[in-house]
Amino acid sequence: MRVRAMRSTLSRRVAAPLSIVLVLLAGCATDDAPTAATTASAAPAALMNCGTPVTVAAPPKRAVTLNQPATEIMLALGLADRMAGTAYLDDAILPEHAAAYASVPVLSEKYPSKEALLDAEPDFVYASFHSAFGDEGVGDRADLAGLGVGTYLSPAGCPKPHRPATLTVDDVFAEIRDVAAVFGVPERAEKLITDQRARIAAAAARLRDARKVSVLWWDAGTDAPSVGACCGSPNMIMSAVGVRNTFGDLAGSWADTSWEAAIERDPDVIVLVDASWDRAAAKKAFLTRHPTLKDLPAVVGQRFVVIPFSSTSAGVRVVRGIEALAEGVAQLPGADR
Repeated sequence: MRVRAMRSTLSRRVAAPLSIVLVLLAGCATDDAPTAATTASAAPAALMNCGTPVTVAAPPKRAVTLNQPATEIMLALGLADRMAGTAYLDDAILPEHAAAYASVPVLSEKYPSKEALLDAEPDFVYASFHSAFGDEGVGDRADLAGLGVGTYLSPAGCPKPHRPATLTVDDVFAEIRDVAAVFGVPERAEKLITDQRARIAAAAARLRDARKVSVLWWDAGTDAPSVGACCGSPNMIMSAVGVRNTFGDLAGSWADTSWEAAIERDPDVIVLVDASWDRAAAKKAFLTRHPTLKDLPAVVGQRFVVIPFSSTSAGVRVVRGIEALAEGVAQLPGADR
């Protein structure tokens, strides 16, 4: 089953920012902490993550990542040497991390069984989606804690009571900082975040009067299109670029609507999410052949922006989604920029 189906199990809702409290105990430096900042973060820590208490006695040395966003955050922080395994990609790993990824054992194409996970002797499991710790995944977080395995769930995967009102880029950056703190490398997080903030600012600067541009984010579905709503990753990306979300008044991260509503709202641009299980080319063909939708001005003008699914999940690739949307809108004819 692909992540698309997994996200359907989650009702396609993006979860809240992680609420995490690090209680650092003094005087517990480790040999692998080269700086004062790293030494402080390497102390034992008590975390509250998605409503689940977690105790981390020392920076993990045999972590397993489940889901591509978690894997790529670890690799972007230079933590491949702390990984005992990984699983569940949606797309090819980012080229800049391919060599490091090749050094990490792949436990399963999808989620490994609990037995396969434990065979890797992990001391920590980091996942992006709540389903990783469900029946189709590696099992309950409390059970893993009972075996001495710490766990961490992405802010974009927390259960409903712990979700933010609206997911933002700052929530992604908070996750990067949290993971870096757990592994004792906070300075790496700050460098990564600084680089990504600069890229986001440069992307947004490409558009003049961005708020005049309305964007329909079409994720999936032809009978009842699933669109980016008020509060999840699609809206996060659109907000970072500065454009208006055509369906920003709908609740949730994604929402099912109607083509009649899309026609009535007449978006300037349509985002087509491209996934191996739901290609953007098929979406475009549907729109251009539909007896009514083909006359929508955005369709007539071919004002489409294609964004890979992997660039729409909360993680280090979000900056690529922001850049793709900004560049795509800037290059399209007819949008007021």
